[in-house]
Amino acid sequence: MFGPLSAYPPHIIMSLLSPKSSPFSLHPSTTSPAPNNSFSFPLTSIPVSTLNHKHPLKFFSNRNWVCLRKRIHVKSPDSDTTESVSASSDGSSSSSSSTTSFLSFLCPLLKLFSGGDPSQERNYTLEVATSSLSTLARLPWGSRSLSENLNNQETTISDPPKPLQLYEFEACPFCRRVREAMTELDLSAEVYPCPKGSVRHREIVRKIGGKEQYVIPSLRHEAYLFPFLVDPNTGVSIYESGDIVKYLFQQYGKGRSPSMGLLESTLFTGWMPTILRAGRGMTLWEKARLDPPSKKLELFSFENNPYARLVREALCELELPYILQNVGTGSQRTKLLVDSSGFQEVPYLIDPNTGAEIGDYKKILAYLFQTYSAAAT
Repeated sequence: MFGPLSAYPPHIIMSLLSPKSSPFSLHPSTTSPAPNNSFSFPLTSIPVSTLNHKHPLKFFSNRNWVCLRKRIHVKSPDSDTTESVSASSDGSSSSSSSTTSFLSFLCPLLKLFSGGDPSQERNYTLEVATSSLSTLARLPWGSRSLSENLNNQETTISDPPKPLQLYEFEACPFCRRVREAMTELDLSAEVYPCPKGSVRHREIVRKIGGKEQYVIPSLRHEAYLFPFLVDPNTGVSIYESGDIVKYLFQQYGKGRSPSMGLLESTLFTGWMPTILRAGRGMTLWEKARLDPPSKKLELFSFENNPYARLVREALCELELPYILQNVGTGSQRTKLLVDSSGFQEVPYLIDPNTGAEIGDYKKILAYLFQTYSAAAT
């Protein structure tokens, strides 16, 4: 989007490479884990050892590592100071922001062809058919846990001490890749849906990560980037699906590496599920409750399950935070699912606010829209 650095005058190049604008403020420092699970995480520096960057690194005299990548500025909403977040030259960040604009354009169009009010009676034959085709588009990814391929078969769930926090929305193809990675790594997470029109979670992202803004004035544009991951175990807060996937594998992959399909996607494999599902899981339902439930819901799911996808779309449209228990094939979480539900099928929803435990996706959808509509309060 910006073109090669050689296309810019020397003074522009030097300003882009200024240590004050270094991406992620990469430097060889130690970061202590966050003291609690509240939302008051700062935009945290990421130690160089945390991520392997294919872009050249330069060491400046002030001991700041600067990755030689294009930049976008992040301005804190609570101060006048400006930090920088890199825009990866592999296109992941620019693609994410382009995706936001693309989704903004697609949203009304997809909504026109969607089933209308998501709380009303649906044509479930069509719903399952389009969701199953979406599964086929991403068939190699997000169905199986890689833990079953380990030589030393694990028998216990190895989640990090503090739950990962993922801010995303179901229809976003970049968010999908992160959820697929979590399925393969057998990781659970707290999911905070951020649909278009969000009244809660996008504001939290703004406070944690700031607003992104391109450096080049002629291309100046503000947009939220999703997905956004917070790991309170390491103090890392990170945008960009490719960087998040790499981070998850390096931090929790036990020596495994992500496949190329998780790092890059084509128009067919990336956007086809969004188009087939006609924008479901993209916008906030206009009749959703404004206040969140006191306790997070819990969903047993895996990314590429066509029935679980329908439930995740509803949770996103209602902006309901939930604990995502990934139970792909070979998952160590299978026993937890069986102990809770008595069977291995997903989706399975647990609502600690009402005591409801439901295993049928149709009943889950009816329950969610009835329980968490504004009319129910």
